[in-house]
Amino acid sequence: QVQLVESGGGLVQPGGSLRLSCAASGSIFSRFNILEMGWYRQAPGKQRELVATINSGGTTNYADSVKGRFTISRDGAKNTVVLQMNSLKPEDTAVYYCKIIVAGMNYWGKGTLVTVSL
Repeated sequence: QVQLVESGGGLVQPGGSLRLSCAASGSIFSRFNILEMGWYRQAPGKQRELVATINSGGTTNYADSVKGRFTISRDGAKNTVVLQMNSLKPEDTAVYYCKIIVAGMNYWGKGTLVTVSL
């Protein structure tokens, strides 16, 4: 019913940048708007945590650890959300997951690996 396709992960050196993209598709979008889109991450041995979210009104929310470095944006017409990550640090290494909220349900992508290392 809902498909989320993430792209943009990879290996980058500290201080570098990456751009993650998530495209949502499915028949549900002909009837319901996406309430919220966001990115979460899970590092090895740690719990999944919020990175950034953006709601249908454009209001954004960021984890303190990424404020000033990451920027989330969305294209409502295309049901896509983008996470621009700058000044990356080794501690940003994680699997990044896209999540959307639509019709009262949470949908998750399969994740994309971001590795920040020399």
